[in-house]
Amino acid sequence: MTDHNKHNQNRGSFDLFTHPTRRQALGLALAGAAGMMLPWSRGGQVMAQSNQQRVIIAFSQEPTVMNPLMPHIEVDEGIHWNVFDPLFRIAPDGNFVPALAAEVPSVANGGISSDGLHWRIKLREGVTWHDGTPFTADDVKFTIDLINNPSFRASRRQGHELVRDIEVISPTEISWRMERGYAPYAALLSSTFIVPKHLLGEVEDPNSAPFNNAPVGTGAYQWDARVAGDHISLRRNPDYFDTPAVIEQAVFKYVPDLNVLYTQYKTGDIDFTGLQGITPDHYEEARNISGRTLLELPAASVESVALNLGRPQFQDPKVRQALYLAIDKASIIDALYYGLPTATESYMPQQSRYYNAELPEQRFDIDAANQLLDEAGWERGGDGIRAKDGVRLSFTNSTTAGNQVREQVQQFIQQTWREIGVEMSISNLPPAVMWGEYWTMSQFDSVVVGINFLTGADPDVSDYFGSRAISAQGGAGQNCFQFANEEADQLLAEGGANQDPEQRLPIYLRLQELIRDELPMLPLFQYTNLRGHREGLEGFENNVNLRIESWNVKAWRWS
Repeated sequence: MTDHNKHNQNRGSFDLFTHPTRRQALGLALAGAAGMMLPWSRGGQVMAQSNQQRVIIAFSQEPTVMNPLMPHIEVDEGIHWNVFDPLFRIAPDGNFVPALAAEVPSVANGGISSDGLHWRIKLREGVTWHDGTPFTADDVKFTIDLINNPSFRASRRQGHELVRDIEVISPTEISWRMERGYAPYAALLSSTFIVPKHLLGEVEDPNSAPFNNAPVGTGAYQWDARVAGDHISLRRNPDYFDTPAVIEQAVFKYVPDLNVLYTQYKTGDIDFTGLQGITPDHYEEARNISGRTLLELPAASVESVALNLGRPQFQDPKVRQALYLAIDKASIIDALYYGLPTATESYMPQQSRYYNAELPEQRFDIDAANQLLDEAGWERGGDGIRAKDGVRLSFTNSTTAGNQVREQVQQFIQQTWREIGVEMSISNLPPAVMWGEYWTMSQFDSVVVGINFLTGADPDVSDYFGSRAISAQGGAGQNCFQFANEEADQLLAEGGANQDPEQRLPIYLRLQELIRDELPMLPLFQYTNLRGHREGLEGFENNVNLRIESWNVKAWRWS
């Protein structure tokens, strides 16, 4: 007997495979995709056919935040990594490699003191911004100061806020002191892009500066043009300080409907399927398309149902536990995702040395969920929906409109939650709206979302579970769950202050237990991403430590 069948037995009379929604929805979606297939370029600005001087990368979500220091989501980083540079970056093997820094600071080379409190970084010589202005240590100081400016909408201040006494020693050397040791800071710096002082330092409000819509960086590609709702074009930077990009133009095309995106991949209108790529329901066909290469890429992202704990419906932990019990996770993975991803109970990727493999395994049990809500005093009304103290167990669930597999997951969960007296309505939104302030400022009830919680390979998750990282409450971070827990804050502080991986291990194991118990998110699975590219496109390299696959377009080339 398969695990899937075991779960179906627990569900009683509900049978996923005789349920019409999934198959019918798939058929309708495919039919709709065929009808919606249109030339993607508007105004003939970009030809439909690729050539040796251009690569067309498709995203299902539109990049909208071009200032890399402001709150943003994964898809924006597809632009950031090609336009900007950090001081040093993390390679696919987990090691840091120099970028704007001449060398990666370490205790051995004198860049970091043995207690982690003093940093001294030497910068590359001869680096220029895309407008020709020299890059200097003043830009590094300005970047850190801007992040810590309370008037600036920074995506994250944790770690940076510990920096004190920044000294620009010379145009190519800078030092600072940390108020206390913070082990994740190297990983944090590896994803902190440096921005130009000469363009942002004199503006009245950096939150609304022209730079934010036409960024100027030091990266291998420079800003070319944007057609809102359609595509962003980048041009090769001939003066890049490192090996210049091979391909002249990188076009990031926005295709919100994943069926349309896949169809355009098959027809050759796009060269590479970026975020969200190829959906699992196309897996078997995609493996056998002539002239195309399918990639199955491990990813650190975890798919979950995120709950907004600021809503009264979710403040009772018994409700969160009951909701988790009433999710048929195994059937979702097997039937809707074709068994590709791996079930998980943690936000931590299972390849991490900090992953807690001892967390209790979720079971699908409608009876137990009903009993839990009965005991907690959530009584059914005349319409079958539960309520307590005037709070009705009714809420919305949202995700990216056009992601048909996620939409099927929503419909599936909607039905099982209805069996325990919970009313969930589906309210999906275009990506730019969905992952804008609706998500970052916690305006949602619940969402289906995939998140890479880590910074590089470091286990620190202060940005997602620290109480000071709640943007909706004036913090700077991505704690959209509005999760606030004293023990979690203490563990995050202890883990961040400790430099010893062995001593950090039990801290993060306990934190995963705590998140599993508190359930601000209902974890479903860890991703295996399906991506595809046209044959002849070479140089792609997956980096599980980053949130986006198109991080190194400069190395791509046509054979």
